[in-house]
Amino acid sequence: MSAAVIGIDLGGTRIKGVLLDSQRNVLEQLYTPTNDDELAGWRDAVLECVNSLQSKAGSQQLPVGISAPGLPNASNTSIAFMPGRLQGLENFDWSAFLKHPAFVLNDAVSALLAEARLGAAAGKLNVAMLTLGTGVGGAILVNGQPYQGAFNKAGHIGHMVIDDEGEPDVTGMPGSLEDAIGNVTIAKRSDGRFSSTHELLEACNNNDVFAKEVWLKSVRKLAIGLASVTNILSPETIVLGGGITEAGEALFHPLEEYMGLYEWRAGGNRVNIVKAHFGDMAGAIGAACFAMEKQ
Repeated sequence: MSAAVIGIDLGGTRIKGVLLDSQRNVLEQLYTPTNDDELAGWRDAVLECVNSLQSKAGSQQLPVGISAPGLPNASNTSIAFMPGRLQGLENFDWSAFLKHPAFVLNDAVSALLAEARLGAAAGKLNVAMLTLGTGVGGAILVNGQPYQGAFNKAGHIGHMVIDDEGEPDVTGMPGSLEDAIGNVTIAKRSDGRFSSTHELLEACNNNDVFAKEVWLKSVRKLAIGLASVTNILSPETIVLGGGITEAGEALFHPLEEYMGLYEWRAGGNRVNIVKAHFGDMAGAIGAACFAMEKQ
């Protein structure tokens, strides 16, 4: 079966690339360093990935989907807003640089699209996704299509307010969901005892009472956030991805119990919370799916 589309995920550390056929099967995948410490080194790294994958496809020039941090412009041809990282990314014309038709999507939205088309939410029409890692990313699927909203800013679920008296997060929102469970605040939440969620969970497994208290408080706040999402969007499925989901039942079991307390289950209906199917290739696969659909 012939190749149909290329997907690229431009991450802070690594660039991931995939080659999909017309049935969205992965034919090839690759990784390469981002080279963000070099002036626009990431541009050449992306070009090298695209050329490598294109060479596997033969002579037919393939469209390229680009998954990247930041907010894309209205036409999804470039990232319009991404301060502080990947110098030169903002308003960069990917189609002209790659000499391929290129379609650009926020990285969290790309991950959701991979899950909605091929992964844990395949066949679902209304879905929310949260990525739980250093921070908390998010994305929304409405009637089967990614919802980007005005200014392509929709889906930043991590910046909802959980505690109105909490400290401002990176967007200025007080007591956000991101600060409640993201790895970025674990030292603050644990009074300096732990530097990562992994360390916190190891202590929980060793029956550390303080660690369990910190962890369950974070999971409870996550449940409050997810219950709020169900009230606003009423998705049939919420997909959780990111490194924190590797906690497995230590996350999903108490989360289900807290959802039983906070979710409004009118008529007995409840959201299905599932772990993401794809790992670090989700952004590249979702970007490829987006480019295929835009074509």
